[in-house]
Amino acid sequence: MNLVILDGYSVVQNDLNWQSVSRLPNVCVQVYNRTSVADVVERSREADAVLTNKVVFSREVISQLPRLRYIGVLATGYNVIDIEAAHERGIVVTNIPAYSTPSVAQLTFAHLLNVTNSVAHYAEENRKGAWTQSPDFLWMDTPLTELQGKTFVIRGLGNIGREVARIAQAFGMRVVAVSRQSQMPEGVEKMAWEDALKMADVLSLHCPLTKETQHLMNEQSLAMMKPTAILINTGRGPLVDEDAVAQALKDGRLYAYCADVLSVEPARADNPLLKAPRCYLTPHIAWASLEARQRLINIATKNFEAFIHGHPVNVV
Repeated sequence: MNLVILDGYSVVQNDLNWQSVSRLPNVCVQVYNRTSVADVVERSREADAVLTNKVVFSREVISQLPRLRYIGVLATGYNVIDIEAAHERGIVVTNIPAYSTPSVAQLTFAHLLNVTNSVAHYAEENRKGAWTQSPDFLWMDTPLTELQGKTFVIRGLGNIGREVARIAQAFGMRVVAVSRQSQMPEGVEKMAWEDALKMADVLSLHCPLTKETQHLMNEQSLAMMKPTAILINTGRGPLVDEDAVAQALKDGRLYAYCADVLSVEPARADNPLLKAPRCYLTPHIAWASLEARQRLINIATKNFEAFIHGHPVNVV
């Protein structure tokens, strides 16, 4: 069986490898670090199976690959695949749920604490000598915010949302969730979206990107929030209208925006968030801890092995 990994470098980087897949019996593996749109069909033409992280498999691409029987998505989200076209062809599509939950939740709070405690800012100012020149035993030039007692709103209560809720509770925060789920974790309040927007001291987005959630945060929803609120997005870039968020930051209608994702990645030089005040962006790294990437590889291997044996798991 021929397996092609189309964008393997994003997962293994320089510290992991694809040996677990290569060691599967009767499997010939070809690994490409990156694959352009123009090369997808040519590189996949003889493949019985492919693994892809961000390489798109549209209906047009799938129609040109008659041998293809399996697509393993190296992520939880599978919007890079035309699922309807794959199903019509009988192609099995799998994804990798929950592998990055601890890492994404951790970065969510790294962003939040960066805003409330300005650790990076003070470390850099101290390198410039700010503390050594202080007439007092301390030196500070930013407001510092205590999380205890603040209201933390979560939109989307899947694996990551629940882990974020647990951590927020450990900080002594009031945790509110906007979710279709009827059963809430202990200590989490369910609330309607508009009510939650008005209450939020922190709003963290963990919902999937759908037609209903695209530009969930727009001019109207931002206007309902406190000007002191912090908005965090570690979900998908298009969950927010980036122009509206940038303008709200400039106008002082939103205190801070923290994001690990943008609508176009890598970031375009003209993205308004890059120059917006109190905007803190990380380059899509929430999922990319060593531990999370190793879990991803392990699960991807098990998914493919289960398909080979005729009992696919984590099927989309």
